[in-house]
Amino acid sequence: MREAAKDSVAQLVHGQLRSMAIGYEFKPGERLNEGELAKRLGVSRTPLREALHRLNTEGLLHFVPGKGFFCRDLDVHEIFSLYEVRKAIEVAAIRLAIGRAKDQDIDDLLGFLGSTGPAPGNRSIDELVELDETFHERLIALSGNPEMLRVLRNLNARIHLVRWIDMERCDRTLTQTEHLSALQALKARNDTACVAILEKHIDRRLDQITSALRAGYAQIYMPQT
Repeated sequence: MREAAKDSVAQLVHGQLRSMAIGYEFKPGERLNEGELAKRLGVSRTPLREALHRLNTEGLLHFVPGKGFFCRDLDVHEIFSLYEVRKAIEVAAIRLAIGRAKDQDIDDLLGFLGSTGPAPGNRSIDELVELDETFHERLIALSGNPEMLRVLRNLNARIHLVRWIDMERCDRTLTQTEHLSALQALKARNDTACVAILEKHIDRRLDQITSALRAGYAQIYMPQT
C-alpha cells in the first residue's frame, strides 16, 4: 500500500513537471532548482528526482552530471529531426491501419472531426492543439500498435511549442480538410493517397521550424498580458 502511494505521488509529480516542461515554464537552458521545485510542488526530493530522471529519459529535460537538470534548448535541427521521426511513425502506422482498421472505428474518428468542426470557434490555441493531437493519436491507434502511439505522444510533447505556433498561424479549415481527406483515403483502403496526404500534412522545412522557434522565444520571454 505504501509503495502504491509512493508511485502515485511520483506519477503526479511527473505529470506536473511534464506540463511545466512542455509549456516552457522553465526557460531554455535554465538549470532547475530542485529545492525550490520540491517546495513549490509540496513534495520530498525522492519523488521529484524520480520524475526529473523520467523526463530526462523522455527528452523533455536534460541532465548534466555534477550540475543537475536543465530545461532543453530550442534547437532547430533537433526539432526538424523530431518532425522526420513523427512523419516516419505516422506513415508506418497508417500503412498498418490500411489493413487493420475497422470501418466503424474510422467512422467514429470521422464523427470526431465533424463534431469539432473546421472552424476554430471560440477555442483557445491550447484547446486547438489538444484537438489536433487527439486526432493524430486516434489515427495512429487505428494501427493496433500501442508502442507507435506511445512514441507519437512523446514526440508531440517534444515539438509541442512548434505545434502551438503552427496552430496560431495555420488555416484550421485547410488542416481539417487534410484530416478528412486522409481518413477518407484510409476508409477506401487507398494506401498511396493516404500516405501522400499524411506526408504533406506533417512535413516541415527547416526555415518553417526556424521561424516558429523565433516566435516561440518571443512567447517564452515576452508573454502577452
